[in-house]
Amino acid sequence: MKKTLFALAALGAFAGAASAQSSVQLFGTVDLAARYVKNGDVKRTDLASNGNSTSRLGVRGVEDLGGGLKAGFWLEAAVNPDSGTADSSRFWGRRSTVSLMGDFGEVRLGRDKMPTQLAFEAYDVFGATGIADINTTYRVPSGITVAANSRADNAVQYFLPGNLNGVYGSLAVAAGEGVTGGKYMGGRLGWASGPVDVSVAYGQNEITDSDDFKRFVVGGSYDFQVVKVLANYQETKFQDQKDRHMTVGASVPFGVGEFKASYSKIDGRGGAIADRDADQFAIGYVHNLSKRTALYTTYAYIKNDGTANYVVADNGATSMTGRKSQGVDVGIRHSF
Repeated sequence: MKKTLFALAALGAFAGAASAQSSVQLFGTVDLAARYVKNGDVKRTDLASNGNSTSRLGVRGVEDLGGGLKAGFWLEAAVNPDSGTADSSRFWGRRSTVSLMGDFGEVRLGRDKMPTQLAFEAYDVFGATGIADINTTYRVPSGITVAANSRADNAVQYFLPGNLNGVYGSLAVAAGEGVTGGKYMGGRLGWASGPVDVSVAYGQNEITDSDDFKRFVVGGSYDFQVVKVLANYQETKFQDQKDRHMTVGASVPFGVGEFKASYSKIDGRGGAIADRDADQFAIGYVHNLSKRTALYTTYAYIKNDGTANYVVADNGATSMTGRKSQGVDVGIRHSF
């Protein structure tokens, strides 16, 4: 009897140690807002998702392999909580990766965001989400498809370890596998210490055997405590088409809340985008009810010039060339 009890105790201790070496976490965000958008003369009010943060559902885990080596996985899907539907034709469209991590850094395989996109979004005071998202006024040159623009399938990435005195960075390659613009090669290098964060990134996608879509991004932020200032500059190029995107933004803490504002200038040059220019203005406020729940409101305005036809959000307007777009939303975001 004593031997049996000892064996059961030993087995229980072993199982506890084994489970302590591995962890699996279910996580997600639900974000919904009442939104009004006016594009030209077309007006519409919706219950819209992703005003402050992208609604998502994910599962991730890490296993300790010993000797400082770890294995991990990450599966993440975008969802539409207003209708209960998936926000993509592929369920794990936001991320589906498996990783090996250690003192050497991290090697990550699968679908994920590319270094150039991460660098572009890192210095958007609105977190690259909602009607003030700087991605709203970012577009690849006319006449081409860039499959691996923000995220890439079939990607292999390497991330520097986190013990390099603030230096961080990554390199990525993605196999095109016959998809136009799906073949990607690029990287990002940055430095973050105290209130400072700066980085530069470059990437290119193969469009044809002789032509690549090239993307360069540089940005930075400085936290003065009473205000945090962010700025970035992006230039994309394909053949004779060159698009320049410049953004400055600021966030001001106010009690449990935060005020935000940003301005972007879009300048199209050459070829079909020679006159595709626009200005984007945005202001917002986030009121944190807890660490996981917040109320927010955002107003955004885009002034299109020439052949530009950007919109803060789609509302069915068929012609926006040279016209104005604006919108406002009030919503709630909860993370778990």
